[in-house]
This record gives sequence, structure tokens and C-alpha cells, in this order.
Amino acid sequence: MAFELEALPYASDALEPHIDKDTMEIHHDRHHQAYVDNLNKAIAGTDAENLSIEEIVKNISKYPAAVRNNGGGHFNHQLFWTVLGPNAGGEPTGDLLTAINETFGSFEDLKKELQNAGATRFGSGWSWLIVDESGKLAVTSTPNQDNPFMDVAEKKGTPILGIDVWEHAYYLKYQNKRPAYLDAIFNVINWDAVAKRYQDAK
Repeated sequence: MAFELEALPYASDALEPHIDKDTMEIHHDRHHQAYVDNLNKAIAGTDAENLSIEEIVKNISKYPAAVRNNGGGHFNHQLFWTVLGPNAGGEPTGDLLTAINETFGSFEDLKKELQNAGATRFGSGWSWLIVDESGKLAVTSTPNQDNPFMDVAEKKGTPILGIDVWEHAYYLKYQNKRPAYLDAIFNVINWDAVAKRYQDAK
């Protein structure tokens, strides 16, 4: 079974003005499509053709670099599109907010940690909110298309929110001002989707 690119769960201009339509179309229709196409090529004729993306990513050390880069790219972007949305932003509520307050002190402190993890990631990569192996929330970052689900990750866990800090995620609108993008993206984070991932990860 070849992997396929799912349609965005909202219109490509739905995150305006925070993430522009052109960026969304290039990012989803070209970059994510390329990860899917190259992943399918990389696993063609191997046992990985019959595995889910989660199974591949979890055991990524078994696979060559092309699978790591493109499998990670597919997994990460699949998550990314679903934790963003129109009419989003604001703050989380319920169990997730309680866990955030217990772990980080406040939502504002979590926001600062996620922004700092993204701003200080040299080159390309991701900033993550994860449920770690002890069941606690943690913030981490990974290079390139790695993620905390991978067996090679420095800090392992189940990602519940990922923020893409590759330049293609923000450069058309924000140029080299990555911190401005990291500020704006909080206006379109779908905390209900993150909360659902939190419950599932626990």
C-alpha cells in the first residue's frame, strides 16, 4: 500500500493572515507531496510497504536515510496540519491545561519554551510538545524531519503538537524572522486537537 497525501482539513487560505495561502499551498501540495512520493520510492519492494507510518518511524534506525528523511517528513506534516486550524488559537482547557500548569507553571511559560525550542533549533527542524515515556508533558526539538517518536530521538515520547521551523514553513511571509512566525502560529493552534492527542497518548 503506497502512502498518499491527504487533503488539508481546511481551505489553504483559512489560516490567513497568520499563515498565508501561498505558503500553505507550496508547503502542503509540493513539499509534503514530495515527502510522500520519495517515501514510496524508498520503501518500494521492501517489507515497509506493508507497515503504517507510525511503525516505520518508531523503528527508523532499521532504515536508510531516505526513509528517515521522507518518512519523518510525512509523519510530521500529517500531524502538523491537524493541530492547526481556523477559529483556533486561544488557550487549552481541561486536563491538558491542568497538566501544562503542573509541568511548566503556566500556559505562557509553555508557549515561551516551545518558541525558544523552535527559535534556537539551528538550521531546519521542529519544536515539539510531547508526552514522554513517564507520561509527563515535555518540550523538545529535533533536527530536519526527525521526531520524538523515532527510536533515534534524543528525547523520546509521543508528539501531541509539532511546530515546523523549516524555512519553507514561513519564509514567504516572515523572511528570516523565525521568532515572528513562532509568535503568529499560536493564533492558529487547534488546542482541541492537541488535547485529543494528549488523551490518546496517555
